[in-house]
Amino acid sequence: MQIQFTLDDASLTVTLGDGPAARDLVAQLPLTLTMRDFHGIEKVADLPERLDVAGEPAGTDAHVGDLTYYAPWGNVAFFYRDFGYAAGLVSLGTVDGEAAVLEGIADGATVTVTLVA
Repeated sequence: MQIQFTLDDASLTVTLGDGPAARDLVAQLPLTLTMRDFHGIEKVADLPERLDVAGEPAGTDAHVGDLTYYAPWGNVAFFYRDFGYAAGLVSLGTVDGEAAVLEGIADGATVTVTLVA
């Protein structure tokens, strides 16, 4: 399953995994999210509702291009730099193609998230 993040001048397609959190994210679509930079490593956005993480691993390593969910805070994150293992971090999917555009997403940028038909 794929979802698309659309900004004013770019779009990112993400191939999702098959876990409960990814399925729960799809159930919330379409979404409009406000992105912000977090520690020069990732772009994050708060979700309107928490995702179901029952049965998901307790944590994961994040790599460039990963879309994740940080369960303790209830937000999604795109990683534009590698990050080590984090408890509570759930893998949702991976950006298809070049992930370099992630770093250029401005603080406060509004993105629309939709299901790719």
